[in-house]
Amino acid sequence: MDSDVVPVIGLLVLVPFGRREVIGLIIGISDSSDFPEEKLKNAVALRAQLAPLSDHWLALCAFAADYYQRPFGEVALPGLPKNLRALKPGPLDRALKKIARGVAPHDATPAAMPVLNPAQQEAADAIAESAGFAPILLHGVTGSGKTEVYLQAAHKILAQDERQQNLSQILILVPEINLTPQLENNVRARFPGVMVATLHSGLAEGERMFHWLAAHLGHARIVLGTRLAVLASMPHLKLIIIDEEHDPSYKQQEGLRYSARDLAVWRARQLGIPVVLGSATPALESWHHSQSGRYRKLELRQRAVRDAVLPTVRLIDMERDKPAEGLTSTLLAALRLRLERGEQSLLFLNRRGYAPVLNCDACGWVSNCTRCTSFMVLHKPEHRLRCHHCSLELRIPKYCPTCGNIDLQPMGRGTQRVEEGLQQFFPQARILRIDADSTRRKGSAQAAFDSVHRGEVDILIGTQMVAKGHDFKNLTVVGVLNPDTALFSHDYRASERLFAQLMQVAGRAGRAAQREGGSASEVLIQTRYPQHPLYGAVMAHDYDRFAGELLEERRHAGLPPFIYQALLRAEARELQTALDFLQLASECLPHPGITINDPIPMTMTRVANVDRAQLLVECASRPALQAFLKIWIATLRQIKTRARWSLEVDPVDI
Repeated sequence: MDSDVVPVIGLLVLVPFGRREVIGLIIGISDSSDFPEEKLKNAVALRAQLAPLSDHWLALCAFAADYYQRPFGEVALPGLPKNLRALKPGPLDRALKKIARGVAPHDATPAAMPVLNPAQQEAADAIAESAGFAPILLHGVTGSGKTEVYLQAAHKILAQDERQQNLSQILILVPEINLTPQLENNVRARFPGVMVATLHSGLAEGERMFHWLAAHLGHARIVLGTRLAVLASMPHLKLIIIDEEHDPSYKQQEGLRYSARDLAVWRARQLGIPVVLGSATPALESWHHSQSGRYRKLELRQRAVRDAVLPTVRLIDMERDKPAEGLTSTLLAALRLRLERGEQSLLFLNRRGYAPVLNCDACGWVSNCTRCTSFMVLHKPEHRLRCHHCSLELRIPKYCPTCGNIDLQPMGRGTQRVEEGLQQFFPQARILRIDADSTRRKGSAQAAFDSVHRGEVDILIGTQMVAKGHDFKNLTVVGVLNPDTALFSHDYRASERLFAQLMQVAGRAGRAAQREGGSASEVLIQTRYPQHPLYGAVMAHDYDRFAGELLEERRHAGLPPFIYQALLRAEARELQTALDFLQLASECLPHPGITINDPIPMTMTRVANVDRAQLLVECASRPALQAFLKIWIATLRQIKTRARWSLEVDPVDI
C-alpha cells in the first residue's frame, strides 16, 4: 500500500485474504499486534476517495451486533452496497462523478402545502420543535394526514437549518417497497430543490450505491427507504420518521434478524434527535411505551379531508348469508351499487393463488408439498401447483396420483379464484388483481396502482399489498374475505395483526369527501363469528380499548412487552438431530432467572427437505437476558452438532 496514504478508522481497505483479495473496513488502528510480524500482511489499497464512515455509524453497527448477538462484520459489511465492496475502484469512482454532476438543485416550483387542521398543525409543530432525543408516537386514524404532518415537519427542520447555514438530513422509513414510489413522488414535488435518495432491495446495485453515496456524502437531504435504510450512513441526520411502525415487515427474517424500528429509536437516542413512529394501529410495544410516558403521544382523531369520515363497518354472518363463489349476496349487492354509481370497490383476501389446496374426494388425497409440511397452492392460470415456502412447482395432475380419480377439486379460495368468480358476476366490470403473482415484474406493482388512481379499475382484488398506505379517492366499499382463520392461530400476536390489518384495509375507503348522490363508505367483513370481540372493536374503530384489553391479557400471561424473549432455532436433515441439539443447549449452562422452555418442532416443521425446531428463552429483565445470551452463544459454538442453528432476539414469529 502507498506509504503516503494514512489509514483512518471508517475507511474501506482492500486486503489479502488467503489466496484472494477482499474489501474490509478499518474499525481500529494499533501500532502493535499479538501476531508474529512474519504472519502479518500489508493491505493492498485504501479507498481514500470515499469519506470515512462516521463514528456514529460504526457505533450503530456495534450496538446491532452486540444486541442481536452477531459478529460486527455481519452487520457492517452487508449494510454497505455490494458495488462499494467491489475489488476494483471503478464503480465507486464512476458513482462519485455521477453524484458530483447531479447535485445541482432543480428549478421546479414546490407543490403547494395544504393547510393543516389544528391537530395536524400541533403535531407538525411538536415534531419540528423537539429538542434532543424525543420519541414521538403519532397515532392517527387512517386518512388523518400523517404523511402531510411528516412533510411539513420536515420542511420546517430543513428551512430552519438552511437559515442557520447548517446541513441536515431526514430519514423516512416505510415498511414495503411498493409504498416508496407514491411517497417519493410527494416528497420530490414538495422539495424540488432538495436531493432525495431512495434505498430498498428492489434497486439495481448501481442505483443502490449511487443513492447510498448521496446520503453518505450529505448531498441527499431526504432519504426514503425500507428497513435496510436504517443502516444508511447519514452524517447530518436530524429526524427519523417510521411510517406504519407496527408493520412486521420492519423485522428482518434472515441473517441479522434486526428490527429496523428498534434500531431507528436507538439511533435517534444516540444522536439526540427526534424519532416519529406513525400508525393508525401502533404496535403494542409502542403503545405501552406511550402509556407509560416513555414516548410522547400525539393524536389525529379526525380525517384530514373535510367531510371525509371513517367508513361504517358491517359484519356479514356467513351462516345466514351463504356465499356463492366466496361472495355473500350482501357483498355482491354492495359491489353492484358501486358499479352503477361509477365508484370503486376493493376486495381484500390475504391468500394468493387460485386455491390453497387441490383435493380428491374419492380417496382424500391433497396436494401436499413433497419437501415441506405445507400444501401446494393451485395456480390455475399458470396450470401449476406451487409451494409458497420452497418454491417447488409441478404441473397440475390430470388424475389423482393415489387412486386415479380424474375429478380433482380445488378447496378454498385465493385471489385468482375470487377474480374468476367476479368476472362471472360482473362481466362488464374492469377487474384488477394485485398480489405477489401479478406484480412479479419490476415496475408492475406501481403501474397497477397507477391504473387504480386513474379510475381505470372498477373492482380491485388484493392481498396485504393493497391494505396500507394507498390513497384511492373514489373507493367507497371494502369487502374482507375469510379473516376468521387468524382468530384461532397459535401465535399470540395473531389477533393484534388481524386487528391492524382490518383497520388498515378499512382505511382505504371513504378517504375523499362524499360527493352528492354518491355512496357512503362502508366496510363489509364476511365472518362466521360475528360475536367475536375483535370484530366489535373494529366496528367501533376503537383501537384504544382493544389495545388496552390486549395489553392486560399479555401482562397476566407474561408475554411481551412485559417479558423479553430470544428464540434459538435449529435445522437438520432429521428432526431428532435438531431437537437433540436444542436439548443440549437448554442444559449446557446454569440459568437462574432465565426461563428456557422445552425444545419443540416449528409449526412449519419441514421446509425444502430440512426439518426445523426451536427453543424459546424468556426473562423479565432485558439486561439479564442479554448477559446470559452472550455466554450462552459462546458455549453453543463449542458444541459439535450436525444441526445448523441461529438465534433471534425479540422474535416476532414463534
